[in-house]
Amino acid sequence: MEMDERKIKILQAIITDYINNGEPVGSRTIAKKYDLGISSATIRNEMSDLEEMGYIEHIHTSSGRKPSDKGYRLYVDRLMELTKLSSEEEYMIKNHLINAALYEVDKIVKQATQMLSLLTNLTSIVKAPSVQKSCIKYIQLMNLDFISILFVIITDSGIIKNNVIKVSKPIGIATIEKLTNILNFRLGRLTIEQINLEVINNLKSDLASYEEIFAGIIPALYDSLSGVESSEVYIQGAANIFNYPEYNNITKAREFLVLVDNKESINSLLGTYDNISNITIKIGGENFVECARECSIITAVYSASGVPLGSIGVIGPTRIPYGKVISVLTGVVKELNDNIAQIYDDHK
Repeated sequence: MEMDERKIKILQAIITDYINNGEPVGSRTIAKKYDLGISSATIRNEMSDLEEMGYIEHIHTSSGRKPSDKGYRLYVDRLMELTKLSSEEEYMIKNHLINAALYEVDKIVKQATQMLSLLTNLTSIVKAPSVQKSCIKYIQLMNLDFISILFVIITDSGIIKNNVIKVSKPIGIATIEKLTNILNFRLGRLTIEQINLEVINNLKSDLASYEEIFAGIIPALYDSLSGVESSEVYIQGAANIFNYPEYNNITKAREFLVLVDNKESINSLLGTYDNISNITIKIGGENFVECARECSIITAVYSASGVPLGSIGVIGPTRIPYGKVISVLTGVVKELNDNIAQIYDDHK
């Protein structure tokens, strides 16, 4: 059976209506609401063909149809139009992710997750950068005030960690520069596992006259670079699922909340970072995690200077407004990348 232009238009109308209303769609609805220039009887025949071809499904309690995973896939690949963001939405994305020189990457990532959930009314999920395998790229000491020194660690994976070291008397700029050079000489290009007793003893010897600095740096190093076994997963807006009436069913709602509470499942659904330039869309049965087979997951990779750091996206029912979600996600990831790049540049 051939997928001709008329079937395409009818399928597009069914999907648009179902995404907007969540109600099974009948031939009369299509004839009334969508000016296709064909009768309700013709639409009914075409809908039978579309069902036979696997693009729509019959809902047994109703005479209407709803899109299948196959139907959504055709829609996303060939029919969907991206929604233009409003100037208010663009402003929110631009101004919510405020760059501050002392911000850490994972804080910016958390902010982006909140923004994504707010603008899509969906549950947003993100995999933050992992420090487990990171090595130190650069260390910077900076005076905050007379008794406080900021200790900044930048890793090769773009993670930035800040700690404040208290000192009993002010330290001059020339001394700060000298100490920064010592730290980079001793600790640069090392992972946390490589900072062994020999490295620490050498550092202690170099910083013999600056015991407060040494005493502050060692715990700060371990605090910043250890204790994270894998990438941290953040979830925002899980309750947004109740915006969709189909999740008023307590069993479905519980299954969804159990899914998003399982960080291991979310971690695997977020996937790898192969597809750095594009949005990835997995619909229904395309998700290999069992309890996500009635969900769609739309993700993108965020990066620093082209180096992938993690992935961010949304999860919701298969009838999520794809065109809107993809536009919002694209905007959020662009702003996230720009902010991370700015933080990275500020600390170079």
